[in-house]
Amino acid sequence: GPRSYTGEDAAEIGCHGNPFIAQKILEDLFARGCRPAEPGEFTQRAFLGGRMDLSQAEAVMDLIHARSERALQAANHQLRGALGRQLQALIESLLAVLAQVEAYIDFPDEDLPPENRTRVLAATQRIRVGSGGVMLPNHAPLVVAERFKMLEALFPGRIDLGLGRAPGTDGVTAYALRNRLEARPGDDFLERLQELMLWETREFPADHPFNKVVAMPDDTPLPPLWLLGSSDYSAQLAAQVGMGFAFAHHFASFDAVAALTHYRAHFRPSRWRQTPHGILAVAVVTAPTNAEAEELAMSMDLNRLQRERGAYLPIPSVAEAKAYPYSEADRAIIARNRAKLFVGSPARVLERLTPLIEASGADEVMVTSAIYDHGARKRSYRLLAEAFGLNKQAAA
Repeated sequence: GPRSYTGEDAAEIGCHGNPFIAQKILEDLFARGCRPAEPGEFTQRAFLGGRMDLSQAEAVMDLIHARSERALQAANHQLRGALGRQLQALIESLLAVLAQVEAYIDFPDEDLPPENRTRVLAATQRIRVGSGGVMLPNHAPLVVAERFKMLEALFPGRIDLGLGRAPGTDGVTAYALRNRLEARPGDDFLERLQELMLWETREFPADHPFNKVVAMPDDTPLPPLWLLGSSDYSAQLAAQVGMGFAFAHHFASFDAVAALTHYRAHFRPSRWRQTPHGILAVAVVTAPTNAEAEELAMSMDLNRLQRERGAYLPIPSVAEAKAYPYSEADRAIIARNRAKLFVGSPARVLERLTPLIEASGADEVMVTSAIYDHGARKRSYRLLAEAFGLNKQAAA
């Protein structure tokens, strides 16, 4: 049946380096009723982290959203105008390099193909690009290591490797992703994480079969590692091993303040990083008025309700959400989930979000806004950025 693509899937398909290939992919996907489940995540971290100005952020988001050859060309033209002609030679040369890289590294389909990451990296100068994240139980650690070392070699200092321990999907899809990997009983995340680190440190025991295997390219380090989580488990582990930590407030049942506070208080410096860095990931819907924001958020309400019931469907339109036959139990679930969603005018969102940022001590805020309408989604990011003064920071 139709598959609902995640934000990263949708972003990567939308900004594929070859617009003609992208057109064929998109025609197939949309013919089967697929569309992005959480569009735009690819640019949000850089946008709200102040690493690119608003015109560049919007140009990238338009490129990600493009759904046809014509739209791709128009969005690509807009992006080029925002960034300047001097980047064109860089874009084309890096895409050519990727074609060669792709030939000898095996990239699983479930994660982001690096030629698509390269498209965004080549067209920007400051944005950091990474995974949010690689669900490590679904992948061979050596493949993950080589994929991200190659990206780091091509774009030094601009790559992040986020790692998760959850399956990231339904049980059947998780089985399909793993059925050709070695079966390991129970939760093997720690084992896989340790193996990934050993590919970097080369500290396999002398008698270990991997001792003589080298993750390529061998002269490039892994990019910064981040553990992703929605409970205290990942907070404790990230602090213990000395990695960055991102907390998913938008779907967590655990308290964000407690998780990030514990991480910072118990952080141990390591070869991965010397100081703690906590990211607070939140879901936000902003519009000029509270009433309009509430209406836009109805799409997220229904999408979250459906996902909790095992239906991984595309984000519905506001009209679809209004027409849905909600039961009293449905409305209770939506009300519960609304505690994890920041909805309203910029002033209202700022009033609610600022105390959480301050209490958690977050070093960075990551925003997801799964708004059905692309224009409304872009406007939501712009309003939020302006509320936090990021447009002034970028101008400075």
